Amino acid sequence: MQIYTVGGAVRDELLGLPVQDRDYVVVGASPEAMLAQGFKPVGKDFPVFLHPKTHEEYALARTERKAGHGYKGFAFHAAPDVSLTDDLARRDLTINAIARADDGTLTDPFNGVADIVAKVLRHVGPAFVEDPVRILRVARFAARFADFAIAPETRELMCQMVAVGEVDHLVPERVWQELAKGLMEARPSRMIEVLHECGALARLIPELDRLFGVPQRADYHPEVDTGVHVMMALDEAAQARYALPVRFAVLLHDLGKGLTPTTDLPRHPGHEVRSVNLVKAVCERLKAPADCRDLALLVARYHGDIRRGPDLRASTVTRLLEHTDALRRPQRFAQLLEACACDYHGRLGWEDKPIPSEDLFTRALAAFRAVDAAAIARGCTNPAEIPERLHAARVAAVKDALALPD
Repeated sequence: MQIYTVGGAVRDELLGLPVQDRDYVVVGASPEAMLAQGFKPVGKDFPVFLHPKTHEEYALARTERKAGHGYKGFAFHAAPDVSLTDDLARRDLTINAIARADDGTLTDPFNGVADIVAKVLRHVGPAFVEDPVRILRVARFAARFADFAIAPETRELMCQMVAVGEVDHLVPERVWQELAKGLMEARPSRMIEVLHECGALARLIPELDRLFGVPQRADYHPEVDTGVHVMMALDEAAQARYALPVRFAVLLHDLGKGLTPTTDLPRHPGHEVRSVNLVKAVCERLKAPADCRDLALLVARYHGDIRRGPDLRASTVTRLLEHTDALRRPQRFAQLLEACACDYHGRLGWEDKPIPSEDLFTRALAAFRAVDAAAIARGCTNPAEIPERLHAARVAAVKDALALPD
């Protein structure tokens, strides 16, 4: 039995990055031998075991053979005669196909170390085309390692996989898993751009893919291209280290612009309402978590109103706060404002441009709280039970606090 550290842990150590998780491969062992040493089995599709003390995962060396469509369409073979090189050969990228023994010796049959030095993302071998998840993983690694280039031959394979329909067999849960990880990387726009360039984005999120090439008014969007704007806004969210729901909402906030009639271009009247229905469809298809879905819907509907905040009437500001449930969900409302700030700054030359009356909605919400507190002081246990009187009082308070017209 020989044990090696493999995959991301070895890669990140070579890059001088902190190691989050360690994966181990065991060569020359059987499930029975692992059980005899106290390891606990956890693998369903192939033998994976938990160390009896550290609880880290140890997988038996294995090979895999394509047996159907999608990432689950594989037959695995794990046995003592499977070599370390056999196991590394089934991995996606050369930089992830390096093993390290306990004494520090590296096994690098596919020149992953050289690709780390050259900053290249390159597939291990022809078996790459058998698993469509690898397209998502390459895109995600492009977002993580922003200074790495994708090898031309790897790009070509990704395009071929899309062309023959492999991407169409991906299950929503797996797409969401990779998408969510990629959105949390340092430069998430690269993930979307890679998927767009190989054609995968048009299959997975066509509503987003069609934004590339759609023009906008240059006075509001000097970058003009809607897809470019969304990518800039997304990277703004990453630079600010905003949470996943904010990044996802920024990604989808302008979907309605992809359906603007050509006669209206470069203006996009009513795109917020169109965006809401498209965001619903995308979230259902991807099975997005509720917090990501709910915030994305709010940002799609209200980002235009929030940008126009100083020009709104007090009644409009009040309705916006009520419809977004800002008083009961202040954290979500704060994330709504974060996403809208990314939309504002995600424009060419607007990165450091001050947002007019940036605290307008925060001050309006404070006025809301004062109105509700006064109602409770008068003996009303639940101010929401008197919506008409409460709404009028809130409008008056917002008008006074912000000096807005009725």
